[in-house]
Amino acid sequence: MVSRSEVLSLCRAMLRAGRQYPHYNLREYTKRRTLDGFRMNNTDQSKVNEAYAEAKAQLVVLERSVKFHSLYPPKTKNIMEVKLQ
Repeated sequence: MVSRSEVLSLCRAMLRAGRQYPHYNLREYTKRRTLDGFRMNNTDQSKVNEAYAEAKAQLVVLERSVKFHSLYPPKTKNIMEVKLQ
C-alpha cells in the first residue's frame, strides 16, 4: 500500500530530475508529462500501486537520460531561455 506522502515524494523527485536537463524542450516536456501523470486521480488502491511502480521505473530512466543529455549540452540557448535586456 502506497501512502500519499510517498506518491508526492516520487512526484517531486521526478520534477527535480527533469529540471536538470540542459535542453529547454526536454525540461518542459518532462514537467508536463510528470504533472499530467500524477494528476490522474486513482481511488482504486491496486491501480495506485501499479502506477507508483511504473513511475519508480520511469524515474530511473529519467535520471539515466538526464546524465546522457548532460554529456552533450546545447551549444546555443533556446529563445525561451534568453533573457531580454
